[in-house]
Amino acid sequence: SEAQWGDLLFAWRVSKWVRSNAIVLARDLTTVGIGGCNPSRADGMGFALRKAGDRASGAMMASDAFLGYDDTVQTAIDAGIVGIIQPGGSDRDDEIIRLADAAGIPMVFTHRRHFRR
Repeated sequence: SEAQWGDLLFAWRVSKWVRSNAIVLARDLTTVGIGGCNPSRADGMGFALRKAGDRASGAMMASDAFLGYDDTVQTAIDAGIVGIIQPGGSDRDDEIIRLADAAGIPMVFTHRRHFRR
């Protein structure tokens, strides 16, 4: 929907300003959780979910760099995330796409990394 697209783009823009391995959760054009400067995106996702609490369900997720493993996507699905935007470019993109498709979650590929150090 238009609102979902707006939240995805908003989360993507915010992720540009978060340190590497950033995960941003957004809902209604508001940031509800941010996890950055972590050793992995899975760690960033955990931190963002803890910050978001109940507001994570129904939120959109942005990652500043590709999601190389399905753990972050599965965690997003389990938390009720309803859309993902990320650069893509992992050797495992096909696996991650299948996981998101099976859960009915749209995944947008930007083909552009933020990955701020």
